[in-house]
Amino acid sequence: MFAAAAIAILATMALALLRAFIGPTLYDRILAVNMFGTKTVLIIAVLGFLMGRPDFLDIALVYALINFIGVIALLKYFKYGNLAIGPGEPAGGKTSDPGSENNAGNMPPSARSGQDK
Repeated sequence: MFAAAAIAILATMALALLRAFIGPTLYDRILAVNMFGTKTVLIIAVLGFLMGRPDFLDIALVYALINFIGVIALLKYFKYGNLAIGPGEPAGGKTSDPGSENNAGNMPPSARSGQDK
């Protein structure tokens, strides 16, 4: 019974890879990668049960966490173009920090160390 489940999971993984390669949009491809990662967690758990190795469940849980964080990082990268930019920051990466080069003209001459006065 579990062997049939493993074969069905492998077939689903093949379909997820197919969607990842021919997905019409970027988000379809990311969803397919997430689905492939979830099916990988399932196959690790099923194979661990078939081989009598319950410690494979720990490996499957760690892989699930890595998969989740990886998908969130991919979505953030494709939305903002940079992993260092947060939701409250502008997409160009320019800040309104008084020490940044963008605001050097607004600073008093004593604060412009090394710049033209």
